[in-house]
Amino acid sequence: MAQQGAQLDGAKFCCSICLDLLKDPVTIPCGHSYCMSCINNFWDEEDKKEIYSCPQCRQTFTPRPVLVKNTMLADIVEELKKTGLQAAAADLCYAGPEDVACDVCTGRKLKAFKSCLVCLVSYCENHLQPHYESPSFKKHKLVDPSKKLQENICSRHDEVMKIFCRTDKKCICYLCTMDEHKGHDTVPAAAERTERQRELEVSRLNIQQRIQDREKDVKLLQQEVKAVSRSADKAVEDSEKIFTELIRLLQKRSSDVKQQIRSQQETEVSGVKELQEKLQQEITELKRKDAELKQLSHTEDHNQFLHNYPSVSQLSEPTDSSSINIRPLRYFEDVTAAVSELRDKLQDILREEWTNISLTVTEVDVLLSGPEPKTRAGFLRYSHEITLDPNTAYTWLLLSDGNRKATYTSQQQSYSSHPDRFAGWYQVLSRESLTGRCYWEVEWSGGGVRVAVAYKNIKRAASTNEGGFGLNDKSWALRCDNSYEFWFNNIKTPFSGPRSSRVGVYLDHRAGILSFYSVSETMTLLHRVQTTFTQPLYAGVRLLNYGDTAELCKVK
Repeated sequence: MAQQGAQLDGAKFCCSICLDLLKDPVTIPCGHSYCMSCINNFWDEEDKKEIYSCPQCRQTFTPRPVLVKNTMLADIVEELKKTGLQAAAADLCYAGPEDVACDVCTGRKLKAFKSCLVCLVSYCENHLQPHYESPSFKKHKLVDPSKKLQENICSRHDEVMKIFCRTDKKCICYLCTMDEHKGHDTVPAAAERTERQRELEVSRLNIQQRIQDREKDVKLLQQEVKAVSRSADKAVEDSEKIFTELIRLLQKRSSDVKQQIRSQQETEVSGVKELQEKLQQEITELKRKDAELKQLSHTEDHNQFLHNYPSVSQLSEPTDSSSINIRPLRYFEDVTAAVSELRDKLQDILREEWTNISLTVTEVDVLLSGPEPKTRAGFLRYSHEITLDPNTAYTWLLLSDGNRKATYTSQQQSYSSHPDRFAGWYQVLSRESLTGRCYWEVEWSGGGVRVAVAYKNIKRAASTNEGGFGLNDKSWALRCDNSYEFWFNNIKTPFSGPRSSRVGVYLDHRAGILSFYSVSETMTLLHRVQTTFTQPLYAGVRLLNYGDTAELCKVK
């Protein structure tokens, strides 16, 4: 321990000019000490100015101070040399292969203590002093030592890149704004960093919330595993007791029921654990992503931050856990009741009711969606706030009321060009994707409307069936005017129903159910589709005549 203390103390007796232990140490009027030959050589170069300064604090002296050997320091240095710690003391501050070296040091270089983003130079602690003491360096930006300072220099103009081009998403220098980036949307790199930092914090909050949500889901699934297992164990126990009484006649059925229960238990528990594992993996990934974003948020170099931001800020799509709304379940209790009834009815149950036992076992489903709601209040439990995406709206559609209402106008709108925009079809898609169980309502007026859902990769070209709602295999549409028609893959299915200016749409994406309802004082089913959806869906409306309107309603 004493040896280690001596090493640390030894580093303090290095000359800041030659970076070695002091030789014939002298102390100048400001209090700093140097080798006599080092400070004399330094001042010899200042003879012409007749003003002499301290290499560390820059204090000036006139006339040239008379140097006298500091005998106390000389004795201490000699003691250090005797203990063989000279090299050790110097090695504490010398830069190694993995260190950032001071750019000012000559000969063997010291480790850099800070890097300056204005000077684009890395400094050891001694050569950094002017940045702390001179007003000229007050506005310089000091960061942790960096080997990438030269990346802040424009390769074309050899100027510091302090500007961010939003058009090309890259850092540039002020000369770049006058030629190849002339007319581009440019801002100071610091301003862009501030804005992206805010986005980063929002992303972190989103990740943290998702982590909390997933942790709650995992706990819920853990409870379900225990509940399913308890119920299955109880059903097995009761069933064995009952079948024991039936001896030979019911022995085979007892074995069959036991096997079915265990099989269904394994299926349910396996499904729960599989989703649990996915959620746990997502939590781990979200925590890793949060750590990356946290590290990025602490990056002091604006250019490095903006360079790394696009790759780090991308978030993976969350695992859909909307189906983990655990509802009151019967588990395997009905199996026990059915077996008890079997005991009482003997041959009649064996002959007529065996199917009932088998179906009762298979009804256990922890994660599958429940039945479609029967009332509007039930549907509203799955209501989603949906808005229309202006980037998809046909140019003759006017969006208003918070992008929830579309109107077929006589004047073309000044929308910007976008690859998602429909051409030739008076229609628009929602901004939000729809998975899980969703419900929304569309209020329409005028000659007619098509209320639809579609995949995002539906064609946008004009005058082809590939783009119109219901005219292809990527969209499903209900046409509402004086009558009703359902359209899919350019096949029309007419049907009748009560006419209403409001249509309710219910989607159970996982179950492949899409239902349309006429909504007034009551809800009347107009048409139901049972299929398999292979991608997330988007809500859509298509207007049929000039002046028609369609609005995605705010429902409670």
